[in-house]
Amino acid sequence: MASSLNPLRLLNSLLSLLSGKQKATEVDKELPFTVMLFTLMAASGVAVYDAWKKMCRISLLPKTQNEAKEVVRQVEVLGRDPLTVMRKKAEDATSKNYRDFLGGYVSSVKSGINVVSFLRTKLRSVLETQSAAALRSIERLGTLVEAYAVMLIVTLCVYILYVVIGTTSTFEYMSVGLSTSASEPLMYALMFLATPFITFVFMAIANLARQSNLLSVKEAYRIALLSAGASLGFLGAVMFLPQLGVVIEILTLPGLVAFSLLTASLAPAFVYWKIARTNLAAEEAMPSFLRDVTESRKIGLSPIKSIIHATKRTGYGSFSEILKLIRSQIEWGVPLRRIFSNVRRRIRSWPVLVYFLILIETIEFGGGDANALEILSEYSEKNRDIEANKRSTLKPYVLLAFVWSVLIALTTSIVAITIFVLTQITAPGASPAMFAAMEQQIMMFSIGIIFQCWMSGFFIGKISEGTFAAGFKYSGMLAVTGYISLFFSQNYLLGMVGAAPI
Repeated sequence: MASSLNPLRLLNSLLSLLSGKQKATEVDKELPFTVMLFTLMAASGVAVYDAWKKMCRISLLPKTQNEAKEVVRQVEVLGRDPLTVMRKKAEDATSKNYRDFLGGYVSSVKSGINVVSFLRTKLRSVLETQSAAALRSIERLGTLVEAYAVMLIVTLCVYILYVVIGTTSTFEYMSVGLSTSASEPLMYALMFLATPFITFVFMAIANLARQSNLLSVKEAYRIALLSAGASLGFLGAVMFLPQLGVVIEILTLPGLVAFSLLTASLAPAFVYWKIARTNLAAEEAMPSFLRDVTESRKIGLSPIKSIIHATKRTGYGSFSEILKLIRSQIEWGVPLRRIFSNVRRRIRSWPVLVYFLILIETIEFGGGDANALEILSEYSEKNRDIEANKRSTLKPYVLLAFVWSVLIALTTSIVAITIFVLTQITAPGASPAMFAAMEQQIMMFSIGIIFQCWMSGFFIGKISEGTFAAGFKYSGMLAVTGYISLFFSQNYLLGMVGAAPI
């Protein structure tokens, strides 16, 4: 009994379960493209085992590529039958959809039914499953954002409670000549450790729930490190060099922090915007490009001439530059796979690259069959609609981030300033040191709120666009939004009673 409850064994079981779910998720992500490739190859007359051999070179589908290499190894090294290997793979698969695909594929081949018909039906089923999964993921992301908003409301309540208690304690301690410095570490831990840690937890959950279509945004992160270093250097110089003290007098310390956070986000936000603009245009235009290639093929143009004809169409936005490059290289006689390598240096959208790779594979092993291209076009159009629906559904959550930033800044500031004003009214003879201590508390809360608004931008960026790099363009705006809300609320209330702004 004791051994069955061994903590290490339970931990290993939990890790194995999580690992299995993660693998199943990765397989399901690639499954629509995998089924489409098998469908295209079957429609082009490629045998089952030859299809697996061709899948070994599809590096954009790493899980499928590993499965294909394993199938080929067992067939060529161990001498097993491909269908037997596929049946065994189906039994051991962690993904239910992948298991159903392999099992149905084996059954259709053995029974002698139309394999292409089965694969098309399966592709339609996988697409419907993917669409339903996308809707469920949107609901989960919405629930996650709502939970984060509740966390911020609780944090707001804690801020208000601490302001009330801290101000009361300040009044009591200062009235008898005691120091309030003992309460400051708790305030700093609350604002700069506890709240950011909770935000990091939500960001980690969002990272598991939302994946980006971009393969890499390393440039944005590299620029972010340089910008953050420069902003920290500027902030430290202003705070510790007396010659630059006039900057704090002009901006105030919360304003200086907001300015530093904004400047740290501007450069990486611009770099990410350039990457996202090109790739989003490619994702929206690629299905139309494939449709043009398909229709050109139907009227009898060769696959290469169909591609050239499709690249001449206007209205693709920034993706038109990529299409012009493709057309010029084709006209110069560059092989399609070399063209794909050149496109891969410019495009980072995983679906776009997979579509282009499948187009090349269809032309090379199937001669660009019009029916096969029709399958590719239909799938790309439906997948575009799914992604567009996801983006439009998640867009309102960006506005929600600005709403809660203003709410936290205004409410906390109004409560703090109200207590400060009431203290001035009820204790007009209080020492200047007491009011200075209260002003210091309000200033530190202002800095904490600005920093929290800045961090919220990365959470919203991950939710809305699938990558933390998208958060740079939101974090800077949220930090400025928080500062403006604090500035107007504090200066308005303090100005009403003739006190100096904080």
